[in-house]
Amino acid sequence: MVFDFRRLDVYRKIPKDLTQPTYAGACVSLLSMLFITFLLLSEFMSFIRPEVVSELYVDNPGEIERLTVRVNLSLPKLHCGVVGLDIQDDMGRHEVGYVDNTKKIPLNNGLGCLFYSAFTINKVPGNFHVSTHAVGMNQPQSTDFAHIIHEVSFGDDIQNKTLGASFNPLEGRDKRDSKSDLSHDYYMKIVPTVYEDLWGTKNVSYQYTYAYKDYGSQGHGRRVLPAIWFRYDISPITVKYHEKRAPFYTFITTVCAIVGGTFTVAGIFDSMIFTAAEVFKKAELGKLS
Repeated sequence: MVFDFRRLDVYRKIPKDLTQPTYAGACVSLLSMLFITFLLLSEFMSFIRPEVVSELYVDNPGEIERLTVRVNLSLPKLHCGVVGLDIQDDMGRHEVGYVDNTKKIPLNNGLGCLFYSAFTINKVPGNFHVSTHAVGMNQPQSTDFAHIIHEVSFGDDIQNKTLGASFNPLEGRDKRDSKSDLSHDYYMKIVPTVYEDLWGTKNVSYQYTYAYKDYGSQGHGRRVLPAIWFRYDISPITVKYHEKRAPFYTFITTVCAIVGGTFTVAGIFDSMIFTAAEVFKKAELGKLS
């Protein structure tokens, strides 16, 4: 006796002449396909978009003891010739008129200045400030440090839309309407941040929060030259973000659940609609008894 392999088929086929298509069934089928397509696309987009997980630990990331700083701001009421960058820290560093990797572009026919500089600082508390200290005794008649900040960032540039704002929170800071004799102080708490993508590439950057205050140029009986101060302290706590993606088998499981669940629920709805229609027809013919 030959075993009929077809007996193992749990998906038995029904001849088409024994089935009855309906308009309601066609509508339910079409809506089901649209619903499945929407869910599958949503699940696929969620699967290919990695999840970012964070953790905290005590560490000093990076192999070097200095970190990169980028400063970019506009000074609409100062000439470029009098603007300079000064750097100080608790290790004794004191540079006045830092010029390496510094650009000064005149604005408004020379009245204003777009100032950019990239430099490194030691991983100790300190400050850097944009001022007129470098010109010494040749100070301008008017020193107005009204400004717009375009960038103040530290470490590697992390291209992540979700996290980007915390790495450059001073972007767009507008103090153009401030009084002409004010100094501006930004106190920054810097948090080392490691970002690791799905392929294991690590970027070491630094988030920060800030507080702001301004004060006049007269103090302790002498005139204080206005400036824009960025005072910083570095946290010993490191934040690590790493991307992770769900295993592929979870995506397949979700796809099967979507397809199977949708067809099952759609079949129940179709049966309910068909049954209700049959009952309604019998009631019209007076056979509902």
